Amino acid sequence: MTGPDTPEAVAPDLDLGVLRPRLPSPLREVVDERFARRGVRLLLKRDDLIHPELVGNKWRKLAPNLRAAAGRTVLTFGGAYSNHLRATAAAGRLLGLPTVGVVRGQELADRPLNPSLARCAADGMRLHFVDRSTYRRKSEPKTLAALLRATACEDAYVIPEGGSNALAVRGCTALGEELGEHADVVALACGTGGTLAGLAGGLPPGRRALGIPVLKGGFLGADIRALQEEAFGGPHGDWSLDDRFHFGGYARTPPELDAFAADFEQRHDLPVERLYVAKSLFGLVTLAAEGAFPPGTTVAAVITGRPDSALPTART
Repeated sequence: MTGPDTPEAVAPDLDLGVLRPRLPSPLREVVDERFARRGVRLLLKRDDLIHPELVGNKWRKLAPNLRAAAGRTVLTFGGAYSNHLRATAAAGRLLGLPTVGVVRGQELADRPLNPSLARCAADGMRLHFVDRSTYRRKSEPKTLAALLRATACEDAYVIPEGGSNALAVRGCTALGEELGEHADVVALACGTGGTLAGLAGGLPPGRRALGIPVLKGGFLGADIRALQEEAFGGPHGDWSLDDRFHFGGYARTPPELDAFAADFEQRHDLPVERLYVAKSLFGLVTLAAEGAFPPGTTVAAVITGRPDSALPTART
């Protein structure tokens, strides 16, 4: 097994350009009276349009890791509905890389695959189910070594859950660089924190990044600081988190959130993904109503994904 920052693992001849990513991703201003009446401009950073299958921040985090994999099997981790697993499986199919997904929940092994995991399998990903206790210990050296043996992947390139590692964080600095002087505040939903860690590092001085965690627990700040330490050697950029908008935790989408997302879709002709994007947009609308953004502020919302209904169907 070779780590993600080992120089000999990098394959500069792997041309991800053949996948035709749309970079920089489009930046669109929308008129929304909930912001306009406060004197605030709202921009939508359409990272969901970078690539039809490696959607949004998944491209930014996966691209440097795929180069580092140097053609070897890629092994990574996720839950039963993991967007990261789906993106990794799609990348494997498109680039001809073998992929293995370690899935949380041994009980799922004997059940029919849900649509998300079925898409992974159709894209050629080999799925390996583990119990939740083992999954929690997956980053421990002994547990990881046992998982690599169990999957016959001792020489695999390992990407952590959510794709967040030092390479991914450095890859996400391009998001901040693309926004450059366009926005005073850049907001996005956060799962593992890798995109926010890189975004903050790429923003110019005087701009700040705002993360809306989609999981409850208040642990994400420490994770982001650790990722920046790993990627940059210490804190980088101006960032903060607002933990109020997780709606009960990951994959919790109560009727209030669904109604908000449907309304936003109608207002701005934007398909709104519910687990991440809807929570970040709800948070921004709430913060605007609270007067959190002074008049004259330009806020950019990063659209990191699309609803499943807007994604391509699995191909065999």
